[in-house]
Parts: sequence; C-alpha cells; structure tokens
Amino acid sequence: MNSLVTPRKKIRLGDLLVEHQVITPAQLAAALASQKKTGHKLGRMLIDSGVIDEDKLLDFLSRQLQLPFIDLKRYKFKPEIVRLLPETHARRFRAIVLDDARGGFAVGMADPTDIFAYDELARMLKRPIQLAVVRESELLRTFDTVYRRTEEISGFAEQLGEEMGAEFDLMRLVESVEVADAPVVKMLQSMFEDAIQVGASDIHIEPDENLLRIRQRVDGVLHEQVMKEKRIASALVSRLKLMGGLDISEKRLPQDGRFNIKIKDKVIDVRLSTMPVYYGESVVMRLLDQSSGLLNLEQLGMPADMLHRFRLLIQSPYGMVLVTGPTGSGKTTTLYAALSEINSPESKIITVEDPVEYRLHRINQVQVNFKIGLTFARVLRSALRQDPDIVLVGEMRDQETVEIGLRAAMTGHLVLSTLHTNDAIGCANRLLDMGAEGYMVAAALQAVIAQRLVRRTCESCAEPYTPDPHQQAWLRTLLGAQADTARFKRGSGCSHCNNTGYRGRIGVYELLEIDEVLSEALRKSDTGEFGRRARAQMGVHMLGQCTMDYALKGITTLEEAMRVVGGLEERSDDLTAKPAPDQPAA
Repeated sequence: MNSLVTPRKKIRLGDLLVEHQVITPAQLAAALASQKKTGHKLGRMLIDSGVIDEDKLLDFLSRQLQLPFIDLKRYKFKPEIVRLLPETHARRFRAIVLDDARGGFAVGMADPTDIFAYDELARMLKRPIQLAVVRESELLRTFDTVYRRTEEISGFAEQLGEEMGAEFDLMRLVESVEVADAPVVKMLQSMFEDAIQVGASDIHIEPDENLLRIRQRVDGVLHEQVMKEKRIASALVSRLKLMGGLDISEKRLPQDGRFNIKIKDKVIDVRLSTMPVYYGESVVMRLLDQSSGLLNLEQLGMPADMLHRFRLLIQSPYGMVLVTGPTGSGKTTTLYAALSEINSPESKIITVEDPVEYRLHRINQVQVNFKIGLTFARVLRSALRQDPDIVLVGEMRDQETVEIGLRAAMTGHLVLSTLHTNDAIGCANRLLDMGAEGYMVAAALQAVIAQRLVRRTCESCAEPYTPDPHQQAWLRTLLGAQADTARFKRGSGCSHCNNTGYRGRIGVYELLEIDEVLSEALRKSDTGEFGRRARAQMGVHMLGQCTMDYALKGITTLEEAMRVVGGLEERSDDLTAKPAPDQPAA
C-alpha cells in the first residue's frame, strides 16, 4: 500500500460532492435534513436514499482524496493485526486495521473524511495512519468474521468453573436468573453473539468424559471449540432450561422448549432440545433470525426457466405441489418463499407445521402437538373446514395425512407440502408405499421439486485448481470428453470464510411436472414406467446436472458436486424394475 498522507483539515463531504456536481444542492439539503432526524452519516443517508451509488461515492472519494480503494472481499486479513483495534472502536469509527505498514498502520475507513475518527484512531493505535477507502457493507461483514468470541467464551468458562468450585449449589443459579453479570449469563450471551456473527444455524453443547464440546453448524458443517471445564456443563444446561421453561430437575428424559433472545438488535428464536447422554445432558439449539425476513423466490438460486415454471404451479387454484429432499436441504425455506409470493388479501392460507418456524402475516399458522393428539391429520381435517384456498402441510408423515392432503388437492385446494425422498422421481414410490391409491396421486399431484443445499465457494479466496486423478476419472464417466476442458475453483481459506474455503450456501433443484403420460403411469401404480418417463422429461435438468453446472461456473466446488451426485447415484434402480400390480414380473 502506498504511503499516502491523509489531509488533516476538515473536509465537508457534501460540499465536495456538490462542487464536483456529483449531487445537486437540493439533494444535499434533503440529505442534511434527514441526517438531523436520524443521526446517520451523510454518506450513508445519500446511499440509502438512492441519490448516489455506494461504489460511485467510494470511487469519488478515492480519486479526490488520493487514497487507495481496498476490496475487503478479496483482502487476506491478519487477525492479530486487525485486533489491535478493539471491536467496539472498530464498529464505532467504521474502521479496520489492514496491515502493519512501514512507518505506521494501514487502516481502511468507510468515511475517510471523518477527521474526528481519524484523530481518535491515531491516538489509540499510537502510530501514524495510512488511510484506504473500504465499502461499509463489506466492512460490517468483515467485523463479524474477524472479531470472533472464542477466547472470550473460554474466559467466561474459566470464571464459571472457578465460581462453581467444589461446593456449587445449583439453586444459586436459579436464584440468580436476573443477574446479568453472572459468568454463566455472560458465557451464553457471548456464545449466542458468536454464533449469530458467523451465521450458525445450530449450537451443540456436548459433555464428554473430561471436557466440554461447543459446536456450531455453519453452512451445514460443524465447527468445534473444546473446553477443559467439563463441570460447567450442568450450569449451562440448567440456565438454558430455565430460559426455555423446562424442568431443571428432570435429567433422565429428553425435553423440548423455545425462547427468544435479542442479539445486536436482532430477535432470535431459539428452539431448545435436551437429551440425556452418558456423561450428562446434550443440548442442541436451533437459531432462527426472525428479524432477517424471509427469502423470496429469486434468492433461492433456481434457474430462471425452472423459477418461471414453479411460479405458474403455485398460482394454480388446486392440486398438490411437493418439495422433497433430506433433512436440512431447505425445503421449508422454499415453501415459505412460495407462500410469501402468493400471500394476498384474496386468498385464505392455513399452515400446519411442526414447529412454526417463521411468523407470517395474514396466514393462519397452526403448531401440531402430538402430546394432546393435535396431529397433522387432525389439524388438516379441521383446517379444510375453515374454507382455505391454500394449505401448507409441514410434512406428509403418514397415510392418513397423505390421503387427506390428496383429497383436498382434488377438491379445489392448492396443497403445498414436503416429503423425505432422495429425488423427485422417488416421490411416486414414497406416496404409494405410504398407502396412497394410484388414482388419487395421479389426479392430485401437479409437480415435485427436489432440492439440496451446496456450499458456495468463498469469493475472497477462490482460485483455479486442477482435479486430482480420482476426480478426473469420475468426471470422465460423467462428462466424457468435456472433462478434459472443465475448469473449477476452490477456496484456499481466509478470515472471511473461517479458513474453510466456503461462505454461504445455495440451492440446487430439479422440477418434475406431472403430465398425462406420468399421470397414467401413476394411475396404474407402475413406478417403473413412471421413472423412465420422468427421466426422459427432465433430461439434463436433473439435480446432479444442476450441481455440476454450479461447479463448472465456480459457484461451488467439484467436491460439493461429487457429494451431491454421489448420493444421487444411490437412487434406487428398482424404479425401472418394479412392475405395476397387474403386470407379471420380468
């Protein structure tokens, strides 16, 4: 980075923009009036109001102030250097220490015209500063990945272990529910904050013989932190049970509960599950960010042609549309996105779920409760008497639920639901195996969409690579001669992706629409014919091909494609060998 001197005189960003005719005086006046009400920085007000694009503003500042622009997405941080500036100050001044440059620190700032922030940073770092311009949105994401709380969690664990001592009284934990500075409270707070920062979907607390494991599931993969303070497990579990309204004295039976917490202005819905294990109680917490909003259909990652067909299907006045895939493949997210699209004052929508994951306006959501007999089938039967236009059933679990759902789809209702099958074609077998009549499936089923989630290659550290001999042999069986010219990318690991090479996930899909030929095969319960015809209809638009397309484009890696395609290769070939009941076996 060039050794560039930042002007010490105060620079009025608004005047600079007007002077160079980037914005008009009227736009500046309006932004300043809004700034007085909100207290936000002028640059942010101009961007949020659409007066100027963020990249255009940063490019302008970079040229006018003669400062380099740093793309944080592709910058490889040194955590020990970044942490020279405490997180609270980094977030306050929107600044990050990039490097220990010759003669001072290289510091990236979202607003390099803020002379007060500049002076405070120089005072705290106690060395000269060489400024660079960075994008604020990327800066905030970088804070979440760089300022991890693993050391803080370990510190609170040690405090808690010392506080418990040899004569720890569990009732003292109960009596100190409101004590915010108790080590157990601080440790859990830090644990939740760290999980939200890295985008974890689950937190696992697992006691072992001589240690305690805390694991976070990020992008479908668990990341582990090990602690020697094994005895603190009982305090953590008891505190969580109190928060979830569970019985802290019951340690022999599994329990389920839920509670809400607020982390950095985000409302997080926590689903709590405890289970007795050999060395104590295991706890798993599912984290749902209620303040982040639902994904819309465009954000799911469906190919454009498939998205168009899916939209037409969910606008249908009747019929059944199923989403299939293993647990954790994003089926519920797809259905919620579909509901958000078709939710309108003209349609009555009722959902039957276990559990209700997101609250949706104008939609009647029912949580099943098996303990009191409030099953999927019972709620669905009652829901149909509520005059719905659209019904969502969380899962087709049993024959009774399937039959009620099929009848509803045949009698003028649009029914959306999920099913656990390996792919779209296997849906027919599954429905028939559950006891559904072939003629009912043929009359009601409109389409099946199968999906998986694959991890995205981290953009910050993605680089081309050559497949190893084993991967090349696998590619040749799949792509033939094209395998020799195929190019792939892989993340080398950086602070943005926690050194995994992956950041975020994207859905891969296949869509099977039931036409007359497939409907006739279903009516005869001929799954072999159904499988052959379905494969011919989908052609190259199958789940494995969709995954390979993403790998060839560098969106995901070849390893992820092999994982998905390898699982699909295990799909049952019995579909082509199982005759209809009235046909002789080959």
